[in-house]
Amino acid sequence: MERHVVSVLDFGGQYGHLIARRMRELGYLVYHYPVESTRNDELLRIIRESSALILSGGPLSVWEERHSSVAREAVRTGKPVLGICYGHQLLAQELGGVVGPSPRPEFGRTIVRITSMDPLFYGVTEDSISVWMSHNDAVIRPPPGAKVLAVSEGSPVAAFKLGNVYGVQWHPEVHHSQYGREVLDNWASRIAGLSRGWNENAILELVIDDLRRQIEGLEGGTAISAVSGGVDSTVATAVVHRFARIRLVPVMIDHGFHPHGWIESSVKALENIGIKVRVVDASDEFLEALRGVRDPEKKRRVIARLYFEVLHREAERARASALVQGTIYPDIIESGAMPGAERIKTHHNVATRSLPGLRIIEPLRWLYKDEVRRLGVMLGLPKDLISRQPVPGPGLAVRVEGEITRDKLEIVRKADRIVREEVERSGLAEHLWQYFAVLTSSRATGVRGDRRAYGWVVAVRLVESIDAMTASIARPSWDLLERIASRIVSEVPGVARVVYDITSKPPATIEWE
Repeated sequence: MERHVVSVLDFGGQYGHLIARRMRELGYLVYHYPVESTRNDELLRIIRESSALILSGGPLSVWEERHSSVAREAVRTGKPVLGICYGHQLLAQELGGVVGPSPRPEFGRTIVRITSMDPLFYGVTEDSISVWMSHNDAVIRPPPGAKVLAVSEGSPVAAFKLGNVYGVQWHPEVHHSQYGREVLDNWASRIAGLSRGWNENAILELVIDDLRRQIEGLEGGTAISAVSGGVDSTVATAVVHRFARIRLVPVMIDHGFHPHGWIESSVKALENIGIKVRVVDASDEFLEALRGVRDPEKKRRVIARLYFEVLHREAERARASALVQGTIYPDIIESGAMPGAERIKTHHNVATRSLPGLRIIEPLRWLYKDEVRRLGVMLGLPKDLISRQPVPGPGLAVRVEGEITRDKLEIVRKADRIVREEVERSGLAEHLWQYFAVLTSSRATGVRGDRRAYGWVVAVRLVESIDAMTASIARPSWDLLERIASRIVSEVPGVARVVYDITSKPPATIEWE
């Protein structure tokens, strides 16, 4: 079967990264290119060599004419093109349509009325659907000869087609858009005629090809691998161990913020697959560096800096010329490392991407978490390690509000262990993305032995997700929550109350800090 490649040209929109993600879920081979950081000649090559193109949303206005040439080249190829939001407006303007201020700017859930049935809407059984919009401008008049496919109160041309060019004002890649997956799948299969080529073999091929480019010239040298015990760093280490001709020195830094039993179980699991890990105890250094620090972003920066220093020491000790990291795509996006992406929070592995004298190797940088897990299964890694819930690089340091002390760490470590034990005992763990406890900075009054007790408030968080880009709150049984609360208050000294966090992502992040 001929392999078809879809290229997503990302103009820096908040949902641009999700387009490739959704298309991959549907089984299509998709590559993602941030327009602002890609050379013009490279963009032209990408456009020419792609089987089909998707132009993403973005924060700019088409009136600035900053990306008109990209839309012009996309249309000129005659290849199937889909524009989404800003991309929809770019294509409409390039084809002679009129873009102007929306008569009613639309943000969030919006009703779109389908005015003309088209292969794009195959399987859509309703005339009006609820979709996710985010725009001030709109296509006011369609391009000459174009067919209007849908309208809304704020979008006189919410969708159109003209030959091989399609545009939709809403975001089908966002889970909130009704029939979003169907719209993307219909465009790819029924309109663009693409074959499905994104599977386990394609994932492995992409990773190996990218890895070979990253290690070119390093063959026979030494690389240090930053192992956290989580699935990302483990799979990254296994990939380099198996497919790169370099000496690998895996290092796990004990910063003192790991969950209960994390280091021991991580080392054992890695040793069982033939990877010996060097554990470096730097817990005193980290705790001292964080003395008096309360701001969450400053905590992350302090941890990143010190993590950087310890890694650098270990690299010098191993005489390494490269550093292997388990950076995955959401890490890069949330750290604002891509043009147009807002910095949500600093990820320590992204913050250490420029170590002096070390080439950074990130074999998983284009993969999402579920794809990393699929790759781990292919590599024969233990199931319990592959399915392990994610823990942030700074560990429990971002699950203690305010200044971190040894006493607070012990409280959150014990509470977190109870949450994990009860969730896993209930059988709910396999349905959750993360489940953990947070020691808040709040205190509350309680009663112990008929006496007033004044202690800490612990928050419990259980979320469901596919790729960590969005997350929904879990709805466990009251019995489970009651058992967790009862055990924490009874078994963890200093805790007076337990609350359950019911905020999804967005607007929250998965972690508290």
